[in-house]
Amino acid sequence: MIEFKVVTFSHPTGVTALDHVSLSIADGETVAVVGENGAGKTTLVKHITGLLKPTTGAVLVDGDDTRQRTTAELSRKVGVAFQNPDHQLFSENVEEEIAFALRNFGFPPETVKQRVDWALNFFGLEEYRKSSPLTLSGGEKKRLTIACILSWDPGVVVLDEPTVGQDVIQKERLSETVRMLKSTGKTVIIVSHDIEFLWPMQPRVIVMSRGKIIADGPASDLMLEREVLASARVSQPQLVTLYQGLKKRPAQPFVHVHDARSWLASEANG
Repeated sequence: MIEFKVVTFSHPTGVTALDHVSLSIADGETVAVVGENGAGKTTLVKHITGLLKPTTGAVLVDGDDTRQRTTAELSRKVGVAFQNPDHQLFSENVEEEIAFALRNFGFPPETVKQRVDWALNFFGLEEYRKSSPLTLSGGEKKRLTIACILSWDPGVVVLDEPTVGQDVIQKERLSETVRMLKSTGKTVIIVSHDIEFLWPMQPRVIVMSRGKIIADGPASDLMLEREVLASARVSQPQLVTLYQGLKKRPAQPFVHVHDARSWLASEANG
């Protein structure tokens, strides 16, 4: 369980990035955090890891007040892949990058080897095993940071703009990863502007604007609220726009493209 209890955070410059935020995320939930640039999304997730501490209020992770825990202690429970992977990568090669946290957390050598091999294969990074992380493309660096996190199997996985620099195939693989994490009971928090990537997952959606949470609920409900989305400069999924534009339509919005194609075909043939 992750809890924000009336959290306000102000930068030393005086800018308030979070403004009286109260929020609970249950174990096993998949949550998307959306909003315009500067809405407070990344600041929110940095509080979960303890990288930032509330100016007022409290953040609890499994009952532990983050003000009383170091980032290293919290990272065993919460793995975060930040928007800029260059802020996280530092090892001599890709293999060592993945192995570092595993060794730091005390995993035995055989387990370290097995998990490194799995991560390299699953994320398509095997050919870069001995390469410096700095030589990878932006998309490859992003995949590496996610591979590092999943290798140590934290209970909470936070992905900050995970689809940046990813092609269609890698986005689909990332979607599969999120579904896998969800099926194993992990809590997954995704910060993203990529509404088309988020929509098929049907997550709980938290909409932020100017440091506040202005809406919170199932994607199936919130993504129909054009005015709410527009106020936070969030685009509506194309399938939802198509659904709302139909004079005759099914009871629920289309979740996948093949759903829309099948329904439209049946109507045309009917």
